[in-house]
Amino acid sequence: MPDAPVVIFAITIALAFVFAYTNGINDAANAIATVVSTRVMTPLAAVAMGATFNLVGAFTGTAVAKTIGKGIVRPDEINEYTVMAAMLASVTWVLSATRLGFPVSVSHSLVASLVGAGLAAGGFGAVIGSGFLKVVIALAVSPLAGFLFAFVAMVAIYRLSWRASPMMMRRLFSPLQILAGAFMAYSHGKNDAQNSMGVMALAAALYFGHTEINVDLWMILLSAFAIGMGTALGGWKVIRTLGLRITKLEPVHGFAASTAGATVIEIASNIGLPVSTTHTISGSIIGVGATRRLSAVRWGVTQSIALAWLVTYPVCFILGLAISYIFELAFV
Repeated sequence: MPDAPVVIFAITIALAFVFAYTNGINDAANAIATVVSTRVMTPLAAVAMGATFNLVGAFTGTAVAKTIGKGIVRPDEINEYTVMAAMLASVTWVLSATRLGFPVSVSHSLVASLVGAGLAAGGFGAVIGSGFLKVVIALAVSPLAGFLFAFVAMVAIYRLSWRASPMMMRRLFSPLQILAGAFMAYSHGKNDAQNSMGVMALAAALYFGHTEINVDLWMILLSAFAIGMGTALGGWKVIRTLGLRITKLEPVHGFAASTAGATVIEIASNIGLPVSTTHTISGSIIGVGATRRLSAVRWGVTQSIALAWLVTYPVCFILGLAISYIFELAFV
């Protein structure tokens, strides 16, 4: 079938678009969870803000996209079916988790699926061990960094405002929380929207036979639009989990959590590392909750979130491996 590569390329791009959309439903919702839960913004206004700043963030860098495109698996050891298998595995898992209200890591799912699919297509030589290890470390460190940044920020705020009344604190930090939420949405767009860009760039390089992984404007536009649309149309179960169930939040807590989380993500984006917005903002929310007392954090909820994170790697790895293996047998 001479048209098969064209069809496979088109399907892979479509799946990457759906992946970015599911990212918006599950992951981008994290950026606006705190402003909704503290009632600083209405859900409609928060969604509009989140979608807008995700779009803006998506246009401000390609370092993460290049890491995804050429830093996890070797392009010369895989084929078009490998990328399609990885995208199908990732989309299947993220949609399933979102339906259940689990804020899983979209970055985790993509990396694990790519490794599994690459292994099925080209063996261990297809996987770049050092690149994979670097990404895994970044994904593991980001929630700890979010926790520490938020904890320190919250303690500093308490020290500086110990004489302020609760009403004064709310009036001061409500507008600041909106700014922090916009920063969080922007940083998410800058980091996570590049996941689908990287996959599109990898698929295009394989299809057109390019030796370099290039992120073109149409890839940025598609990814940015999809992630913004996903934020606008879904994600409410995830918002409730993060914004309402982990700990009780006031605007000051939302400001500290969003600022800390966005700072961690921004640093990672600038050095080309994909991190989990879910992990980072969850760690930040736990950090601000822990400054009051450890019992202020609903640890049962955090355990269920952590379980969803832990199973993402093996589930997506197995899905990517199995789907890629089936494609190799059927089409290659």
